[in-house]
Amino acid sequence: MDISRALEFLGTSHRAVLATYRPDGTAQLSPVLAAVDGAGAVVVSTRETAIKVKNLRSDPRAILCVLSDGFYGDWVYVEGTAEIVSLPAALEPLVDYYRAISGEHPDWADYRAAMQSERRVIVRIIATHAGPDFSG
Repeated sequence: MDISRALEFLGTSHRAVLATYRPDGTAQLSPVLAAVDGAGAVVVSTRETAIKVKNLRSDPRAILCVLSDGFYGDWVYVEGTAEIVSLPAALEPLVDYYRAISGEHPDWADYRAAMQSERRVIVRIIATHAGPDFSG
């Protein structure tokens, strides 16, 4: 599958499972909401203290399985390399992330304060492969 088609799917389907790798090489899975930023990276919001962040700092490989809202039906996976954007640099990308998934927030000052209080980060995944390439 062409990466641009997978990113287009992420424009309307945001429910995903993120796979990262523990130090022993086994997978750690996390349910997340994902979107695409203006530069074409897949983005996820999480806390600085989350295990997925620790895993990605030591091994930046990431895989997302993105599901349609109906669960059954269309889906894509995206593989790539992740970078962590921490506060304060993450603050405006977190606003963009929220807008991409939910639209306008009723109180952006409150949202920004919550992001700082929760020590939120943005995980940016640069896609290197997408699928499925075929069905069985």
